[in-house]
Amino acid sequence: MSRMRPTRMLAAVACALACSVMAAARGQDQHQEAQEPQSRQQAQRPYQPEIGQEGKDVVWVPTSDTMVEKMLDLAEVTPADYVLDLGSGDGRTVIAAARRGARAHGIEYNPEMVELSRGNAEAAGVTSLATFERADLFEADLSKATVITMFLLPSINLELRPKLLAMAPGTRIVSNTFDMEGWKPDRSEVVTKDCANYCTALLWVVPARVEGTWQLPRGRRLRLAQTFQVVSGALVAGGTRRSLVRPRLRGDHLTFTAGGARYDLRVTGDTMRGTVTTGRTKGEPIEATRVTS
Repeated sequence: MSRMRPTRMLAAVACALACSVMAAARGQDQHQEAQEPQSRQQAQRPYQPEIGQEGKDVVWVPTSDTMVEKMLDLAEVTPADYVLDLGSGDGRTVIAAARRGARAHGIEYNPEMVELSRGNAEAAGVTSLATFERADLFEADLSKATVITMFLLPSINLELRPKLLAMAPGTRIVSNTFDMEGWKPDRSEVVTKDCANYCTALLWVVPARVEGTWQLPRGRRLRLAQTFQVVSGALVAGGTRRSLVRPRLRGDHLTFTAGGARYDLRVTGDTMRGTVTTGRTKGEPIEATRVTS
C-alpha cells in the first residue's frame, strides 16, 4: 500500500475543510432565504394587541363600544369639552369622543398602542380632534381637561385621587367599574346591552372646596364641613343656629335651605355669589366671603 506524502495529505485536508465550510455557508444562506419572507411578513403585519397583555400599570382589557358611549353620555360630553383618556389603549374612547365633536386626547404608555390608536383615528377620520401621546398617566398634565375617562384598577384610581380632586371644580370624571374608595360617585349606570364584563359607569364631579366659615351680609355666618362632595353645616345669625337642610354641592354649585330661605350659590375660590329666596319673593343677590378654612 502506497503512503500519501505529507504535502498531499495537507492539501486533501484543506480541500475537505473548504468543501465543508462552503456547504455550511450554502445551508445557512438557504435558511436565511427561507426566514426572510417570514420576517418580512411579520414586519408588515399590523400590531394586534392581545386581551390581558401586561402594561406598565394595568393589563389591557378593552372597554366595550356600548360602555364607551355610556361613559360619554354620563359625562354629558359635548363639542365644548376636552376629554382626556388615561390609559387610552387602542384609542376607542378618544375616537368616540371626537366623533361627538369634542377635542380628545389619549395618554398611553405602550408606544405600539399609541401608533395603533393614531391609525384607528385616521381610519375614523377624526385626526383633527383625536390625538395621542406616549406618557406616564401619573406624570400627565390634566389641567386642560373638562372630562377625564379611565378604566384602571382601584389602587391606581386611589393613587390618582388627590390629583383629580385638585382639578377645576365641575370637571367630570368617569370610570369603568372601579371606584375611588371613600369618594362616592355622584351617579352610576349599568350597561345591559352588548356588554359582558365591566359594565358599570361611575361619574364624579370634582367639588369646589367650601369647608370653613363664610361671612354673609347682616352679620350672619355660614359654617360648612365637607367630605368630598358631601356638605353639612349651619347658618348662624343673632346667636341662633339653623342647620342646613338638603345641602348639595355639585362642582362649584352649592344649594341649601336654612331658616326657611333657599340659597343658590356659585363658588369661586374664597367667594360665593348667588341668590337667596324667601317664600315667594324673587331671589335677592347675596355674596359670602370665607374668613376661616
